[in-house]
Amino acid sequence: MANLLLIRDRLGDFYAKYEVFITPVLRFLLALITYLMINRNIGYMEALKSPVLMAGVALVNAVLPVNAILVFAAGFTVLHLYKLSIICAGVVLILFMLLFLLYFRFSPKDGIGVLLTPLAMALHVPSTVPLCFGLRGNIFSAVSVACGAIVYYTIGYVKENNASLSDGDIEGAVNQVKTLMNGIVGNRTMRVTVAAFAVTVIVVYLIRRLSVDHSRIIALAAGSIINVVVFLVGDFVYDLQINILFLLLGSIVSFAITMGIEFFFLAVDYTRTEYLQFEDDEYYYYVKAVPKLSVSAPEKKVKNISTAGRRSEDNSKVRSYERIERRRTNS
Repeated sequence: MANLLLIRDRLGDFYAKYEVFITPVLRFLLALITYLMINRNIGYMEALKSPVLMAGVALVNAVLPVNAILVFAAGFTVLHLYKLSIICAGVVLILFMLLFLLYFRFSPKDGIGVLLTPLAMALHVPSTVPLCFGLRGNIFSAVSVACGAIVYYTIGYVKENNASLSDGDIEGAVNQVKTLMNGIVGNRTMRVTVAAFAVTVIVVYLIRRLSVDHSRIIALAAGSIINVVVFLVGDFVYDLQINILFLLLGSIVSFAITMGIEFFFLAVDYTRTEYLQFEDDEYYYYVKAVPKLSVSAPEKKVKNISTAGRRSEDNSKVRSYERIERRRTNS
């Protein structure tokens, strides 16, 4: 444990020292991964798949806020869909505009949640993001996580049904709009996922704010269980054909990942909890203070051996030797 705390502290010091360089690099990587995922799933416009273009746009995003990545990613998506079908691009554009209104109204600072949710779902650890944002965010973080899930299923639906969504005559365009709307809005798996993620964020947020020991661990465990329960209830109601084994494994892995992330952000020692009472002119306060776990870095002891010290020591040895020789001569 001490070694882990030492590593955590050193990483924190390293980030604090080089934050001005590390943060843009992380934004660049996040933007680049986002554009690669979009091109891999719906890369219909070849010009947008250029590595130089993607790297250039990601480099621009490195010096802009995270929300800029959302705007550029939405633009990439709509342009790719325009190549497939102008009707499809228009419907998705309207959907994105509604999501942006919802997102900027309730959780404008949680853009990274929108970006990381599709990535976590693609890696089969979907509940990692709602668990993390329940711990580190607020109750409105459920909106950003839900928006990320909607984007993931929208892109997935277009990818699977691109043949039926291509441009056609006017009658075909009307049918295309109906098909697309039914495929997105009527997607029961998406609705269950959005509900599960939102409930998970809310449950974790409410429990981790309780003044009980190990509230954050309890919140993670409760959130993981609630997430599984909501999916199981959705599977029972809508017959979603959910793989229970994958659901459980994904929840366990997500719990472990979130525990690791939480350790590096906040680790406390409940054995040294203190209860304080104090007052001011208007209130009397009861405070529960829980110290953070920390470890002191081992100090390096350096022994300086100067040349002057060596010379003095050598001279003293010579004088001692001379005295011994004199005694021998006199005797």
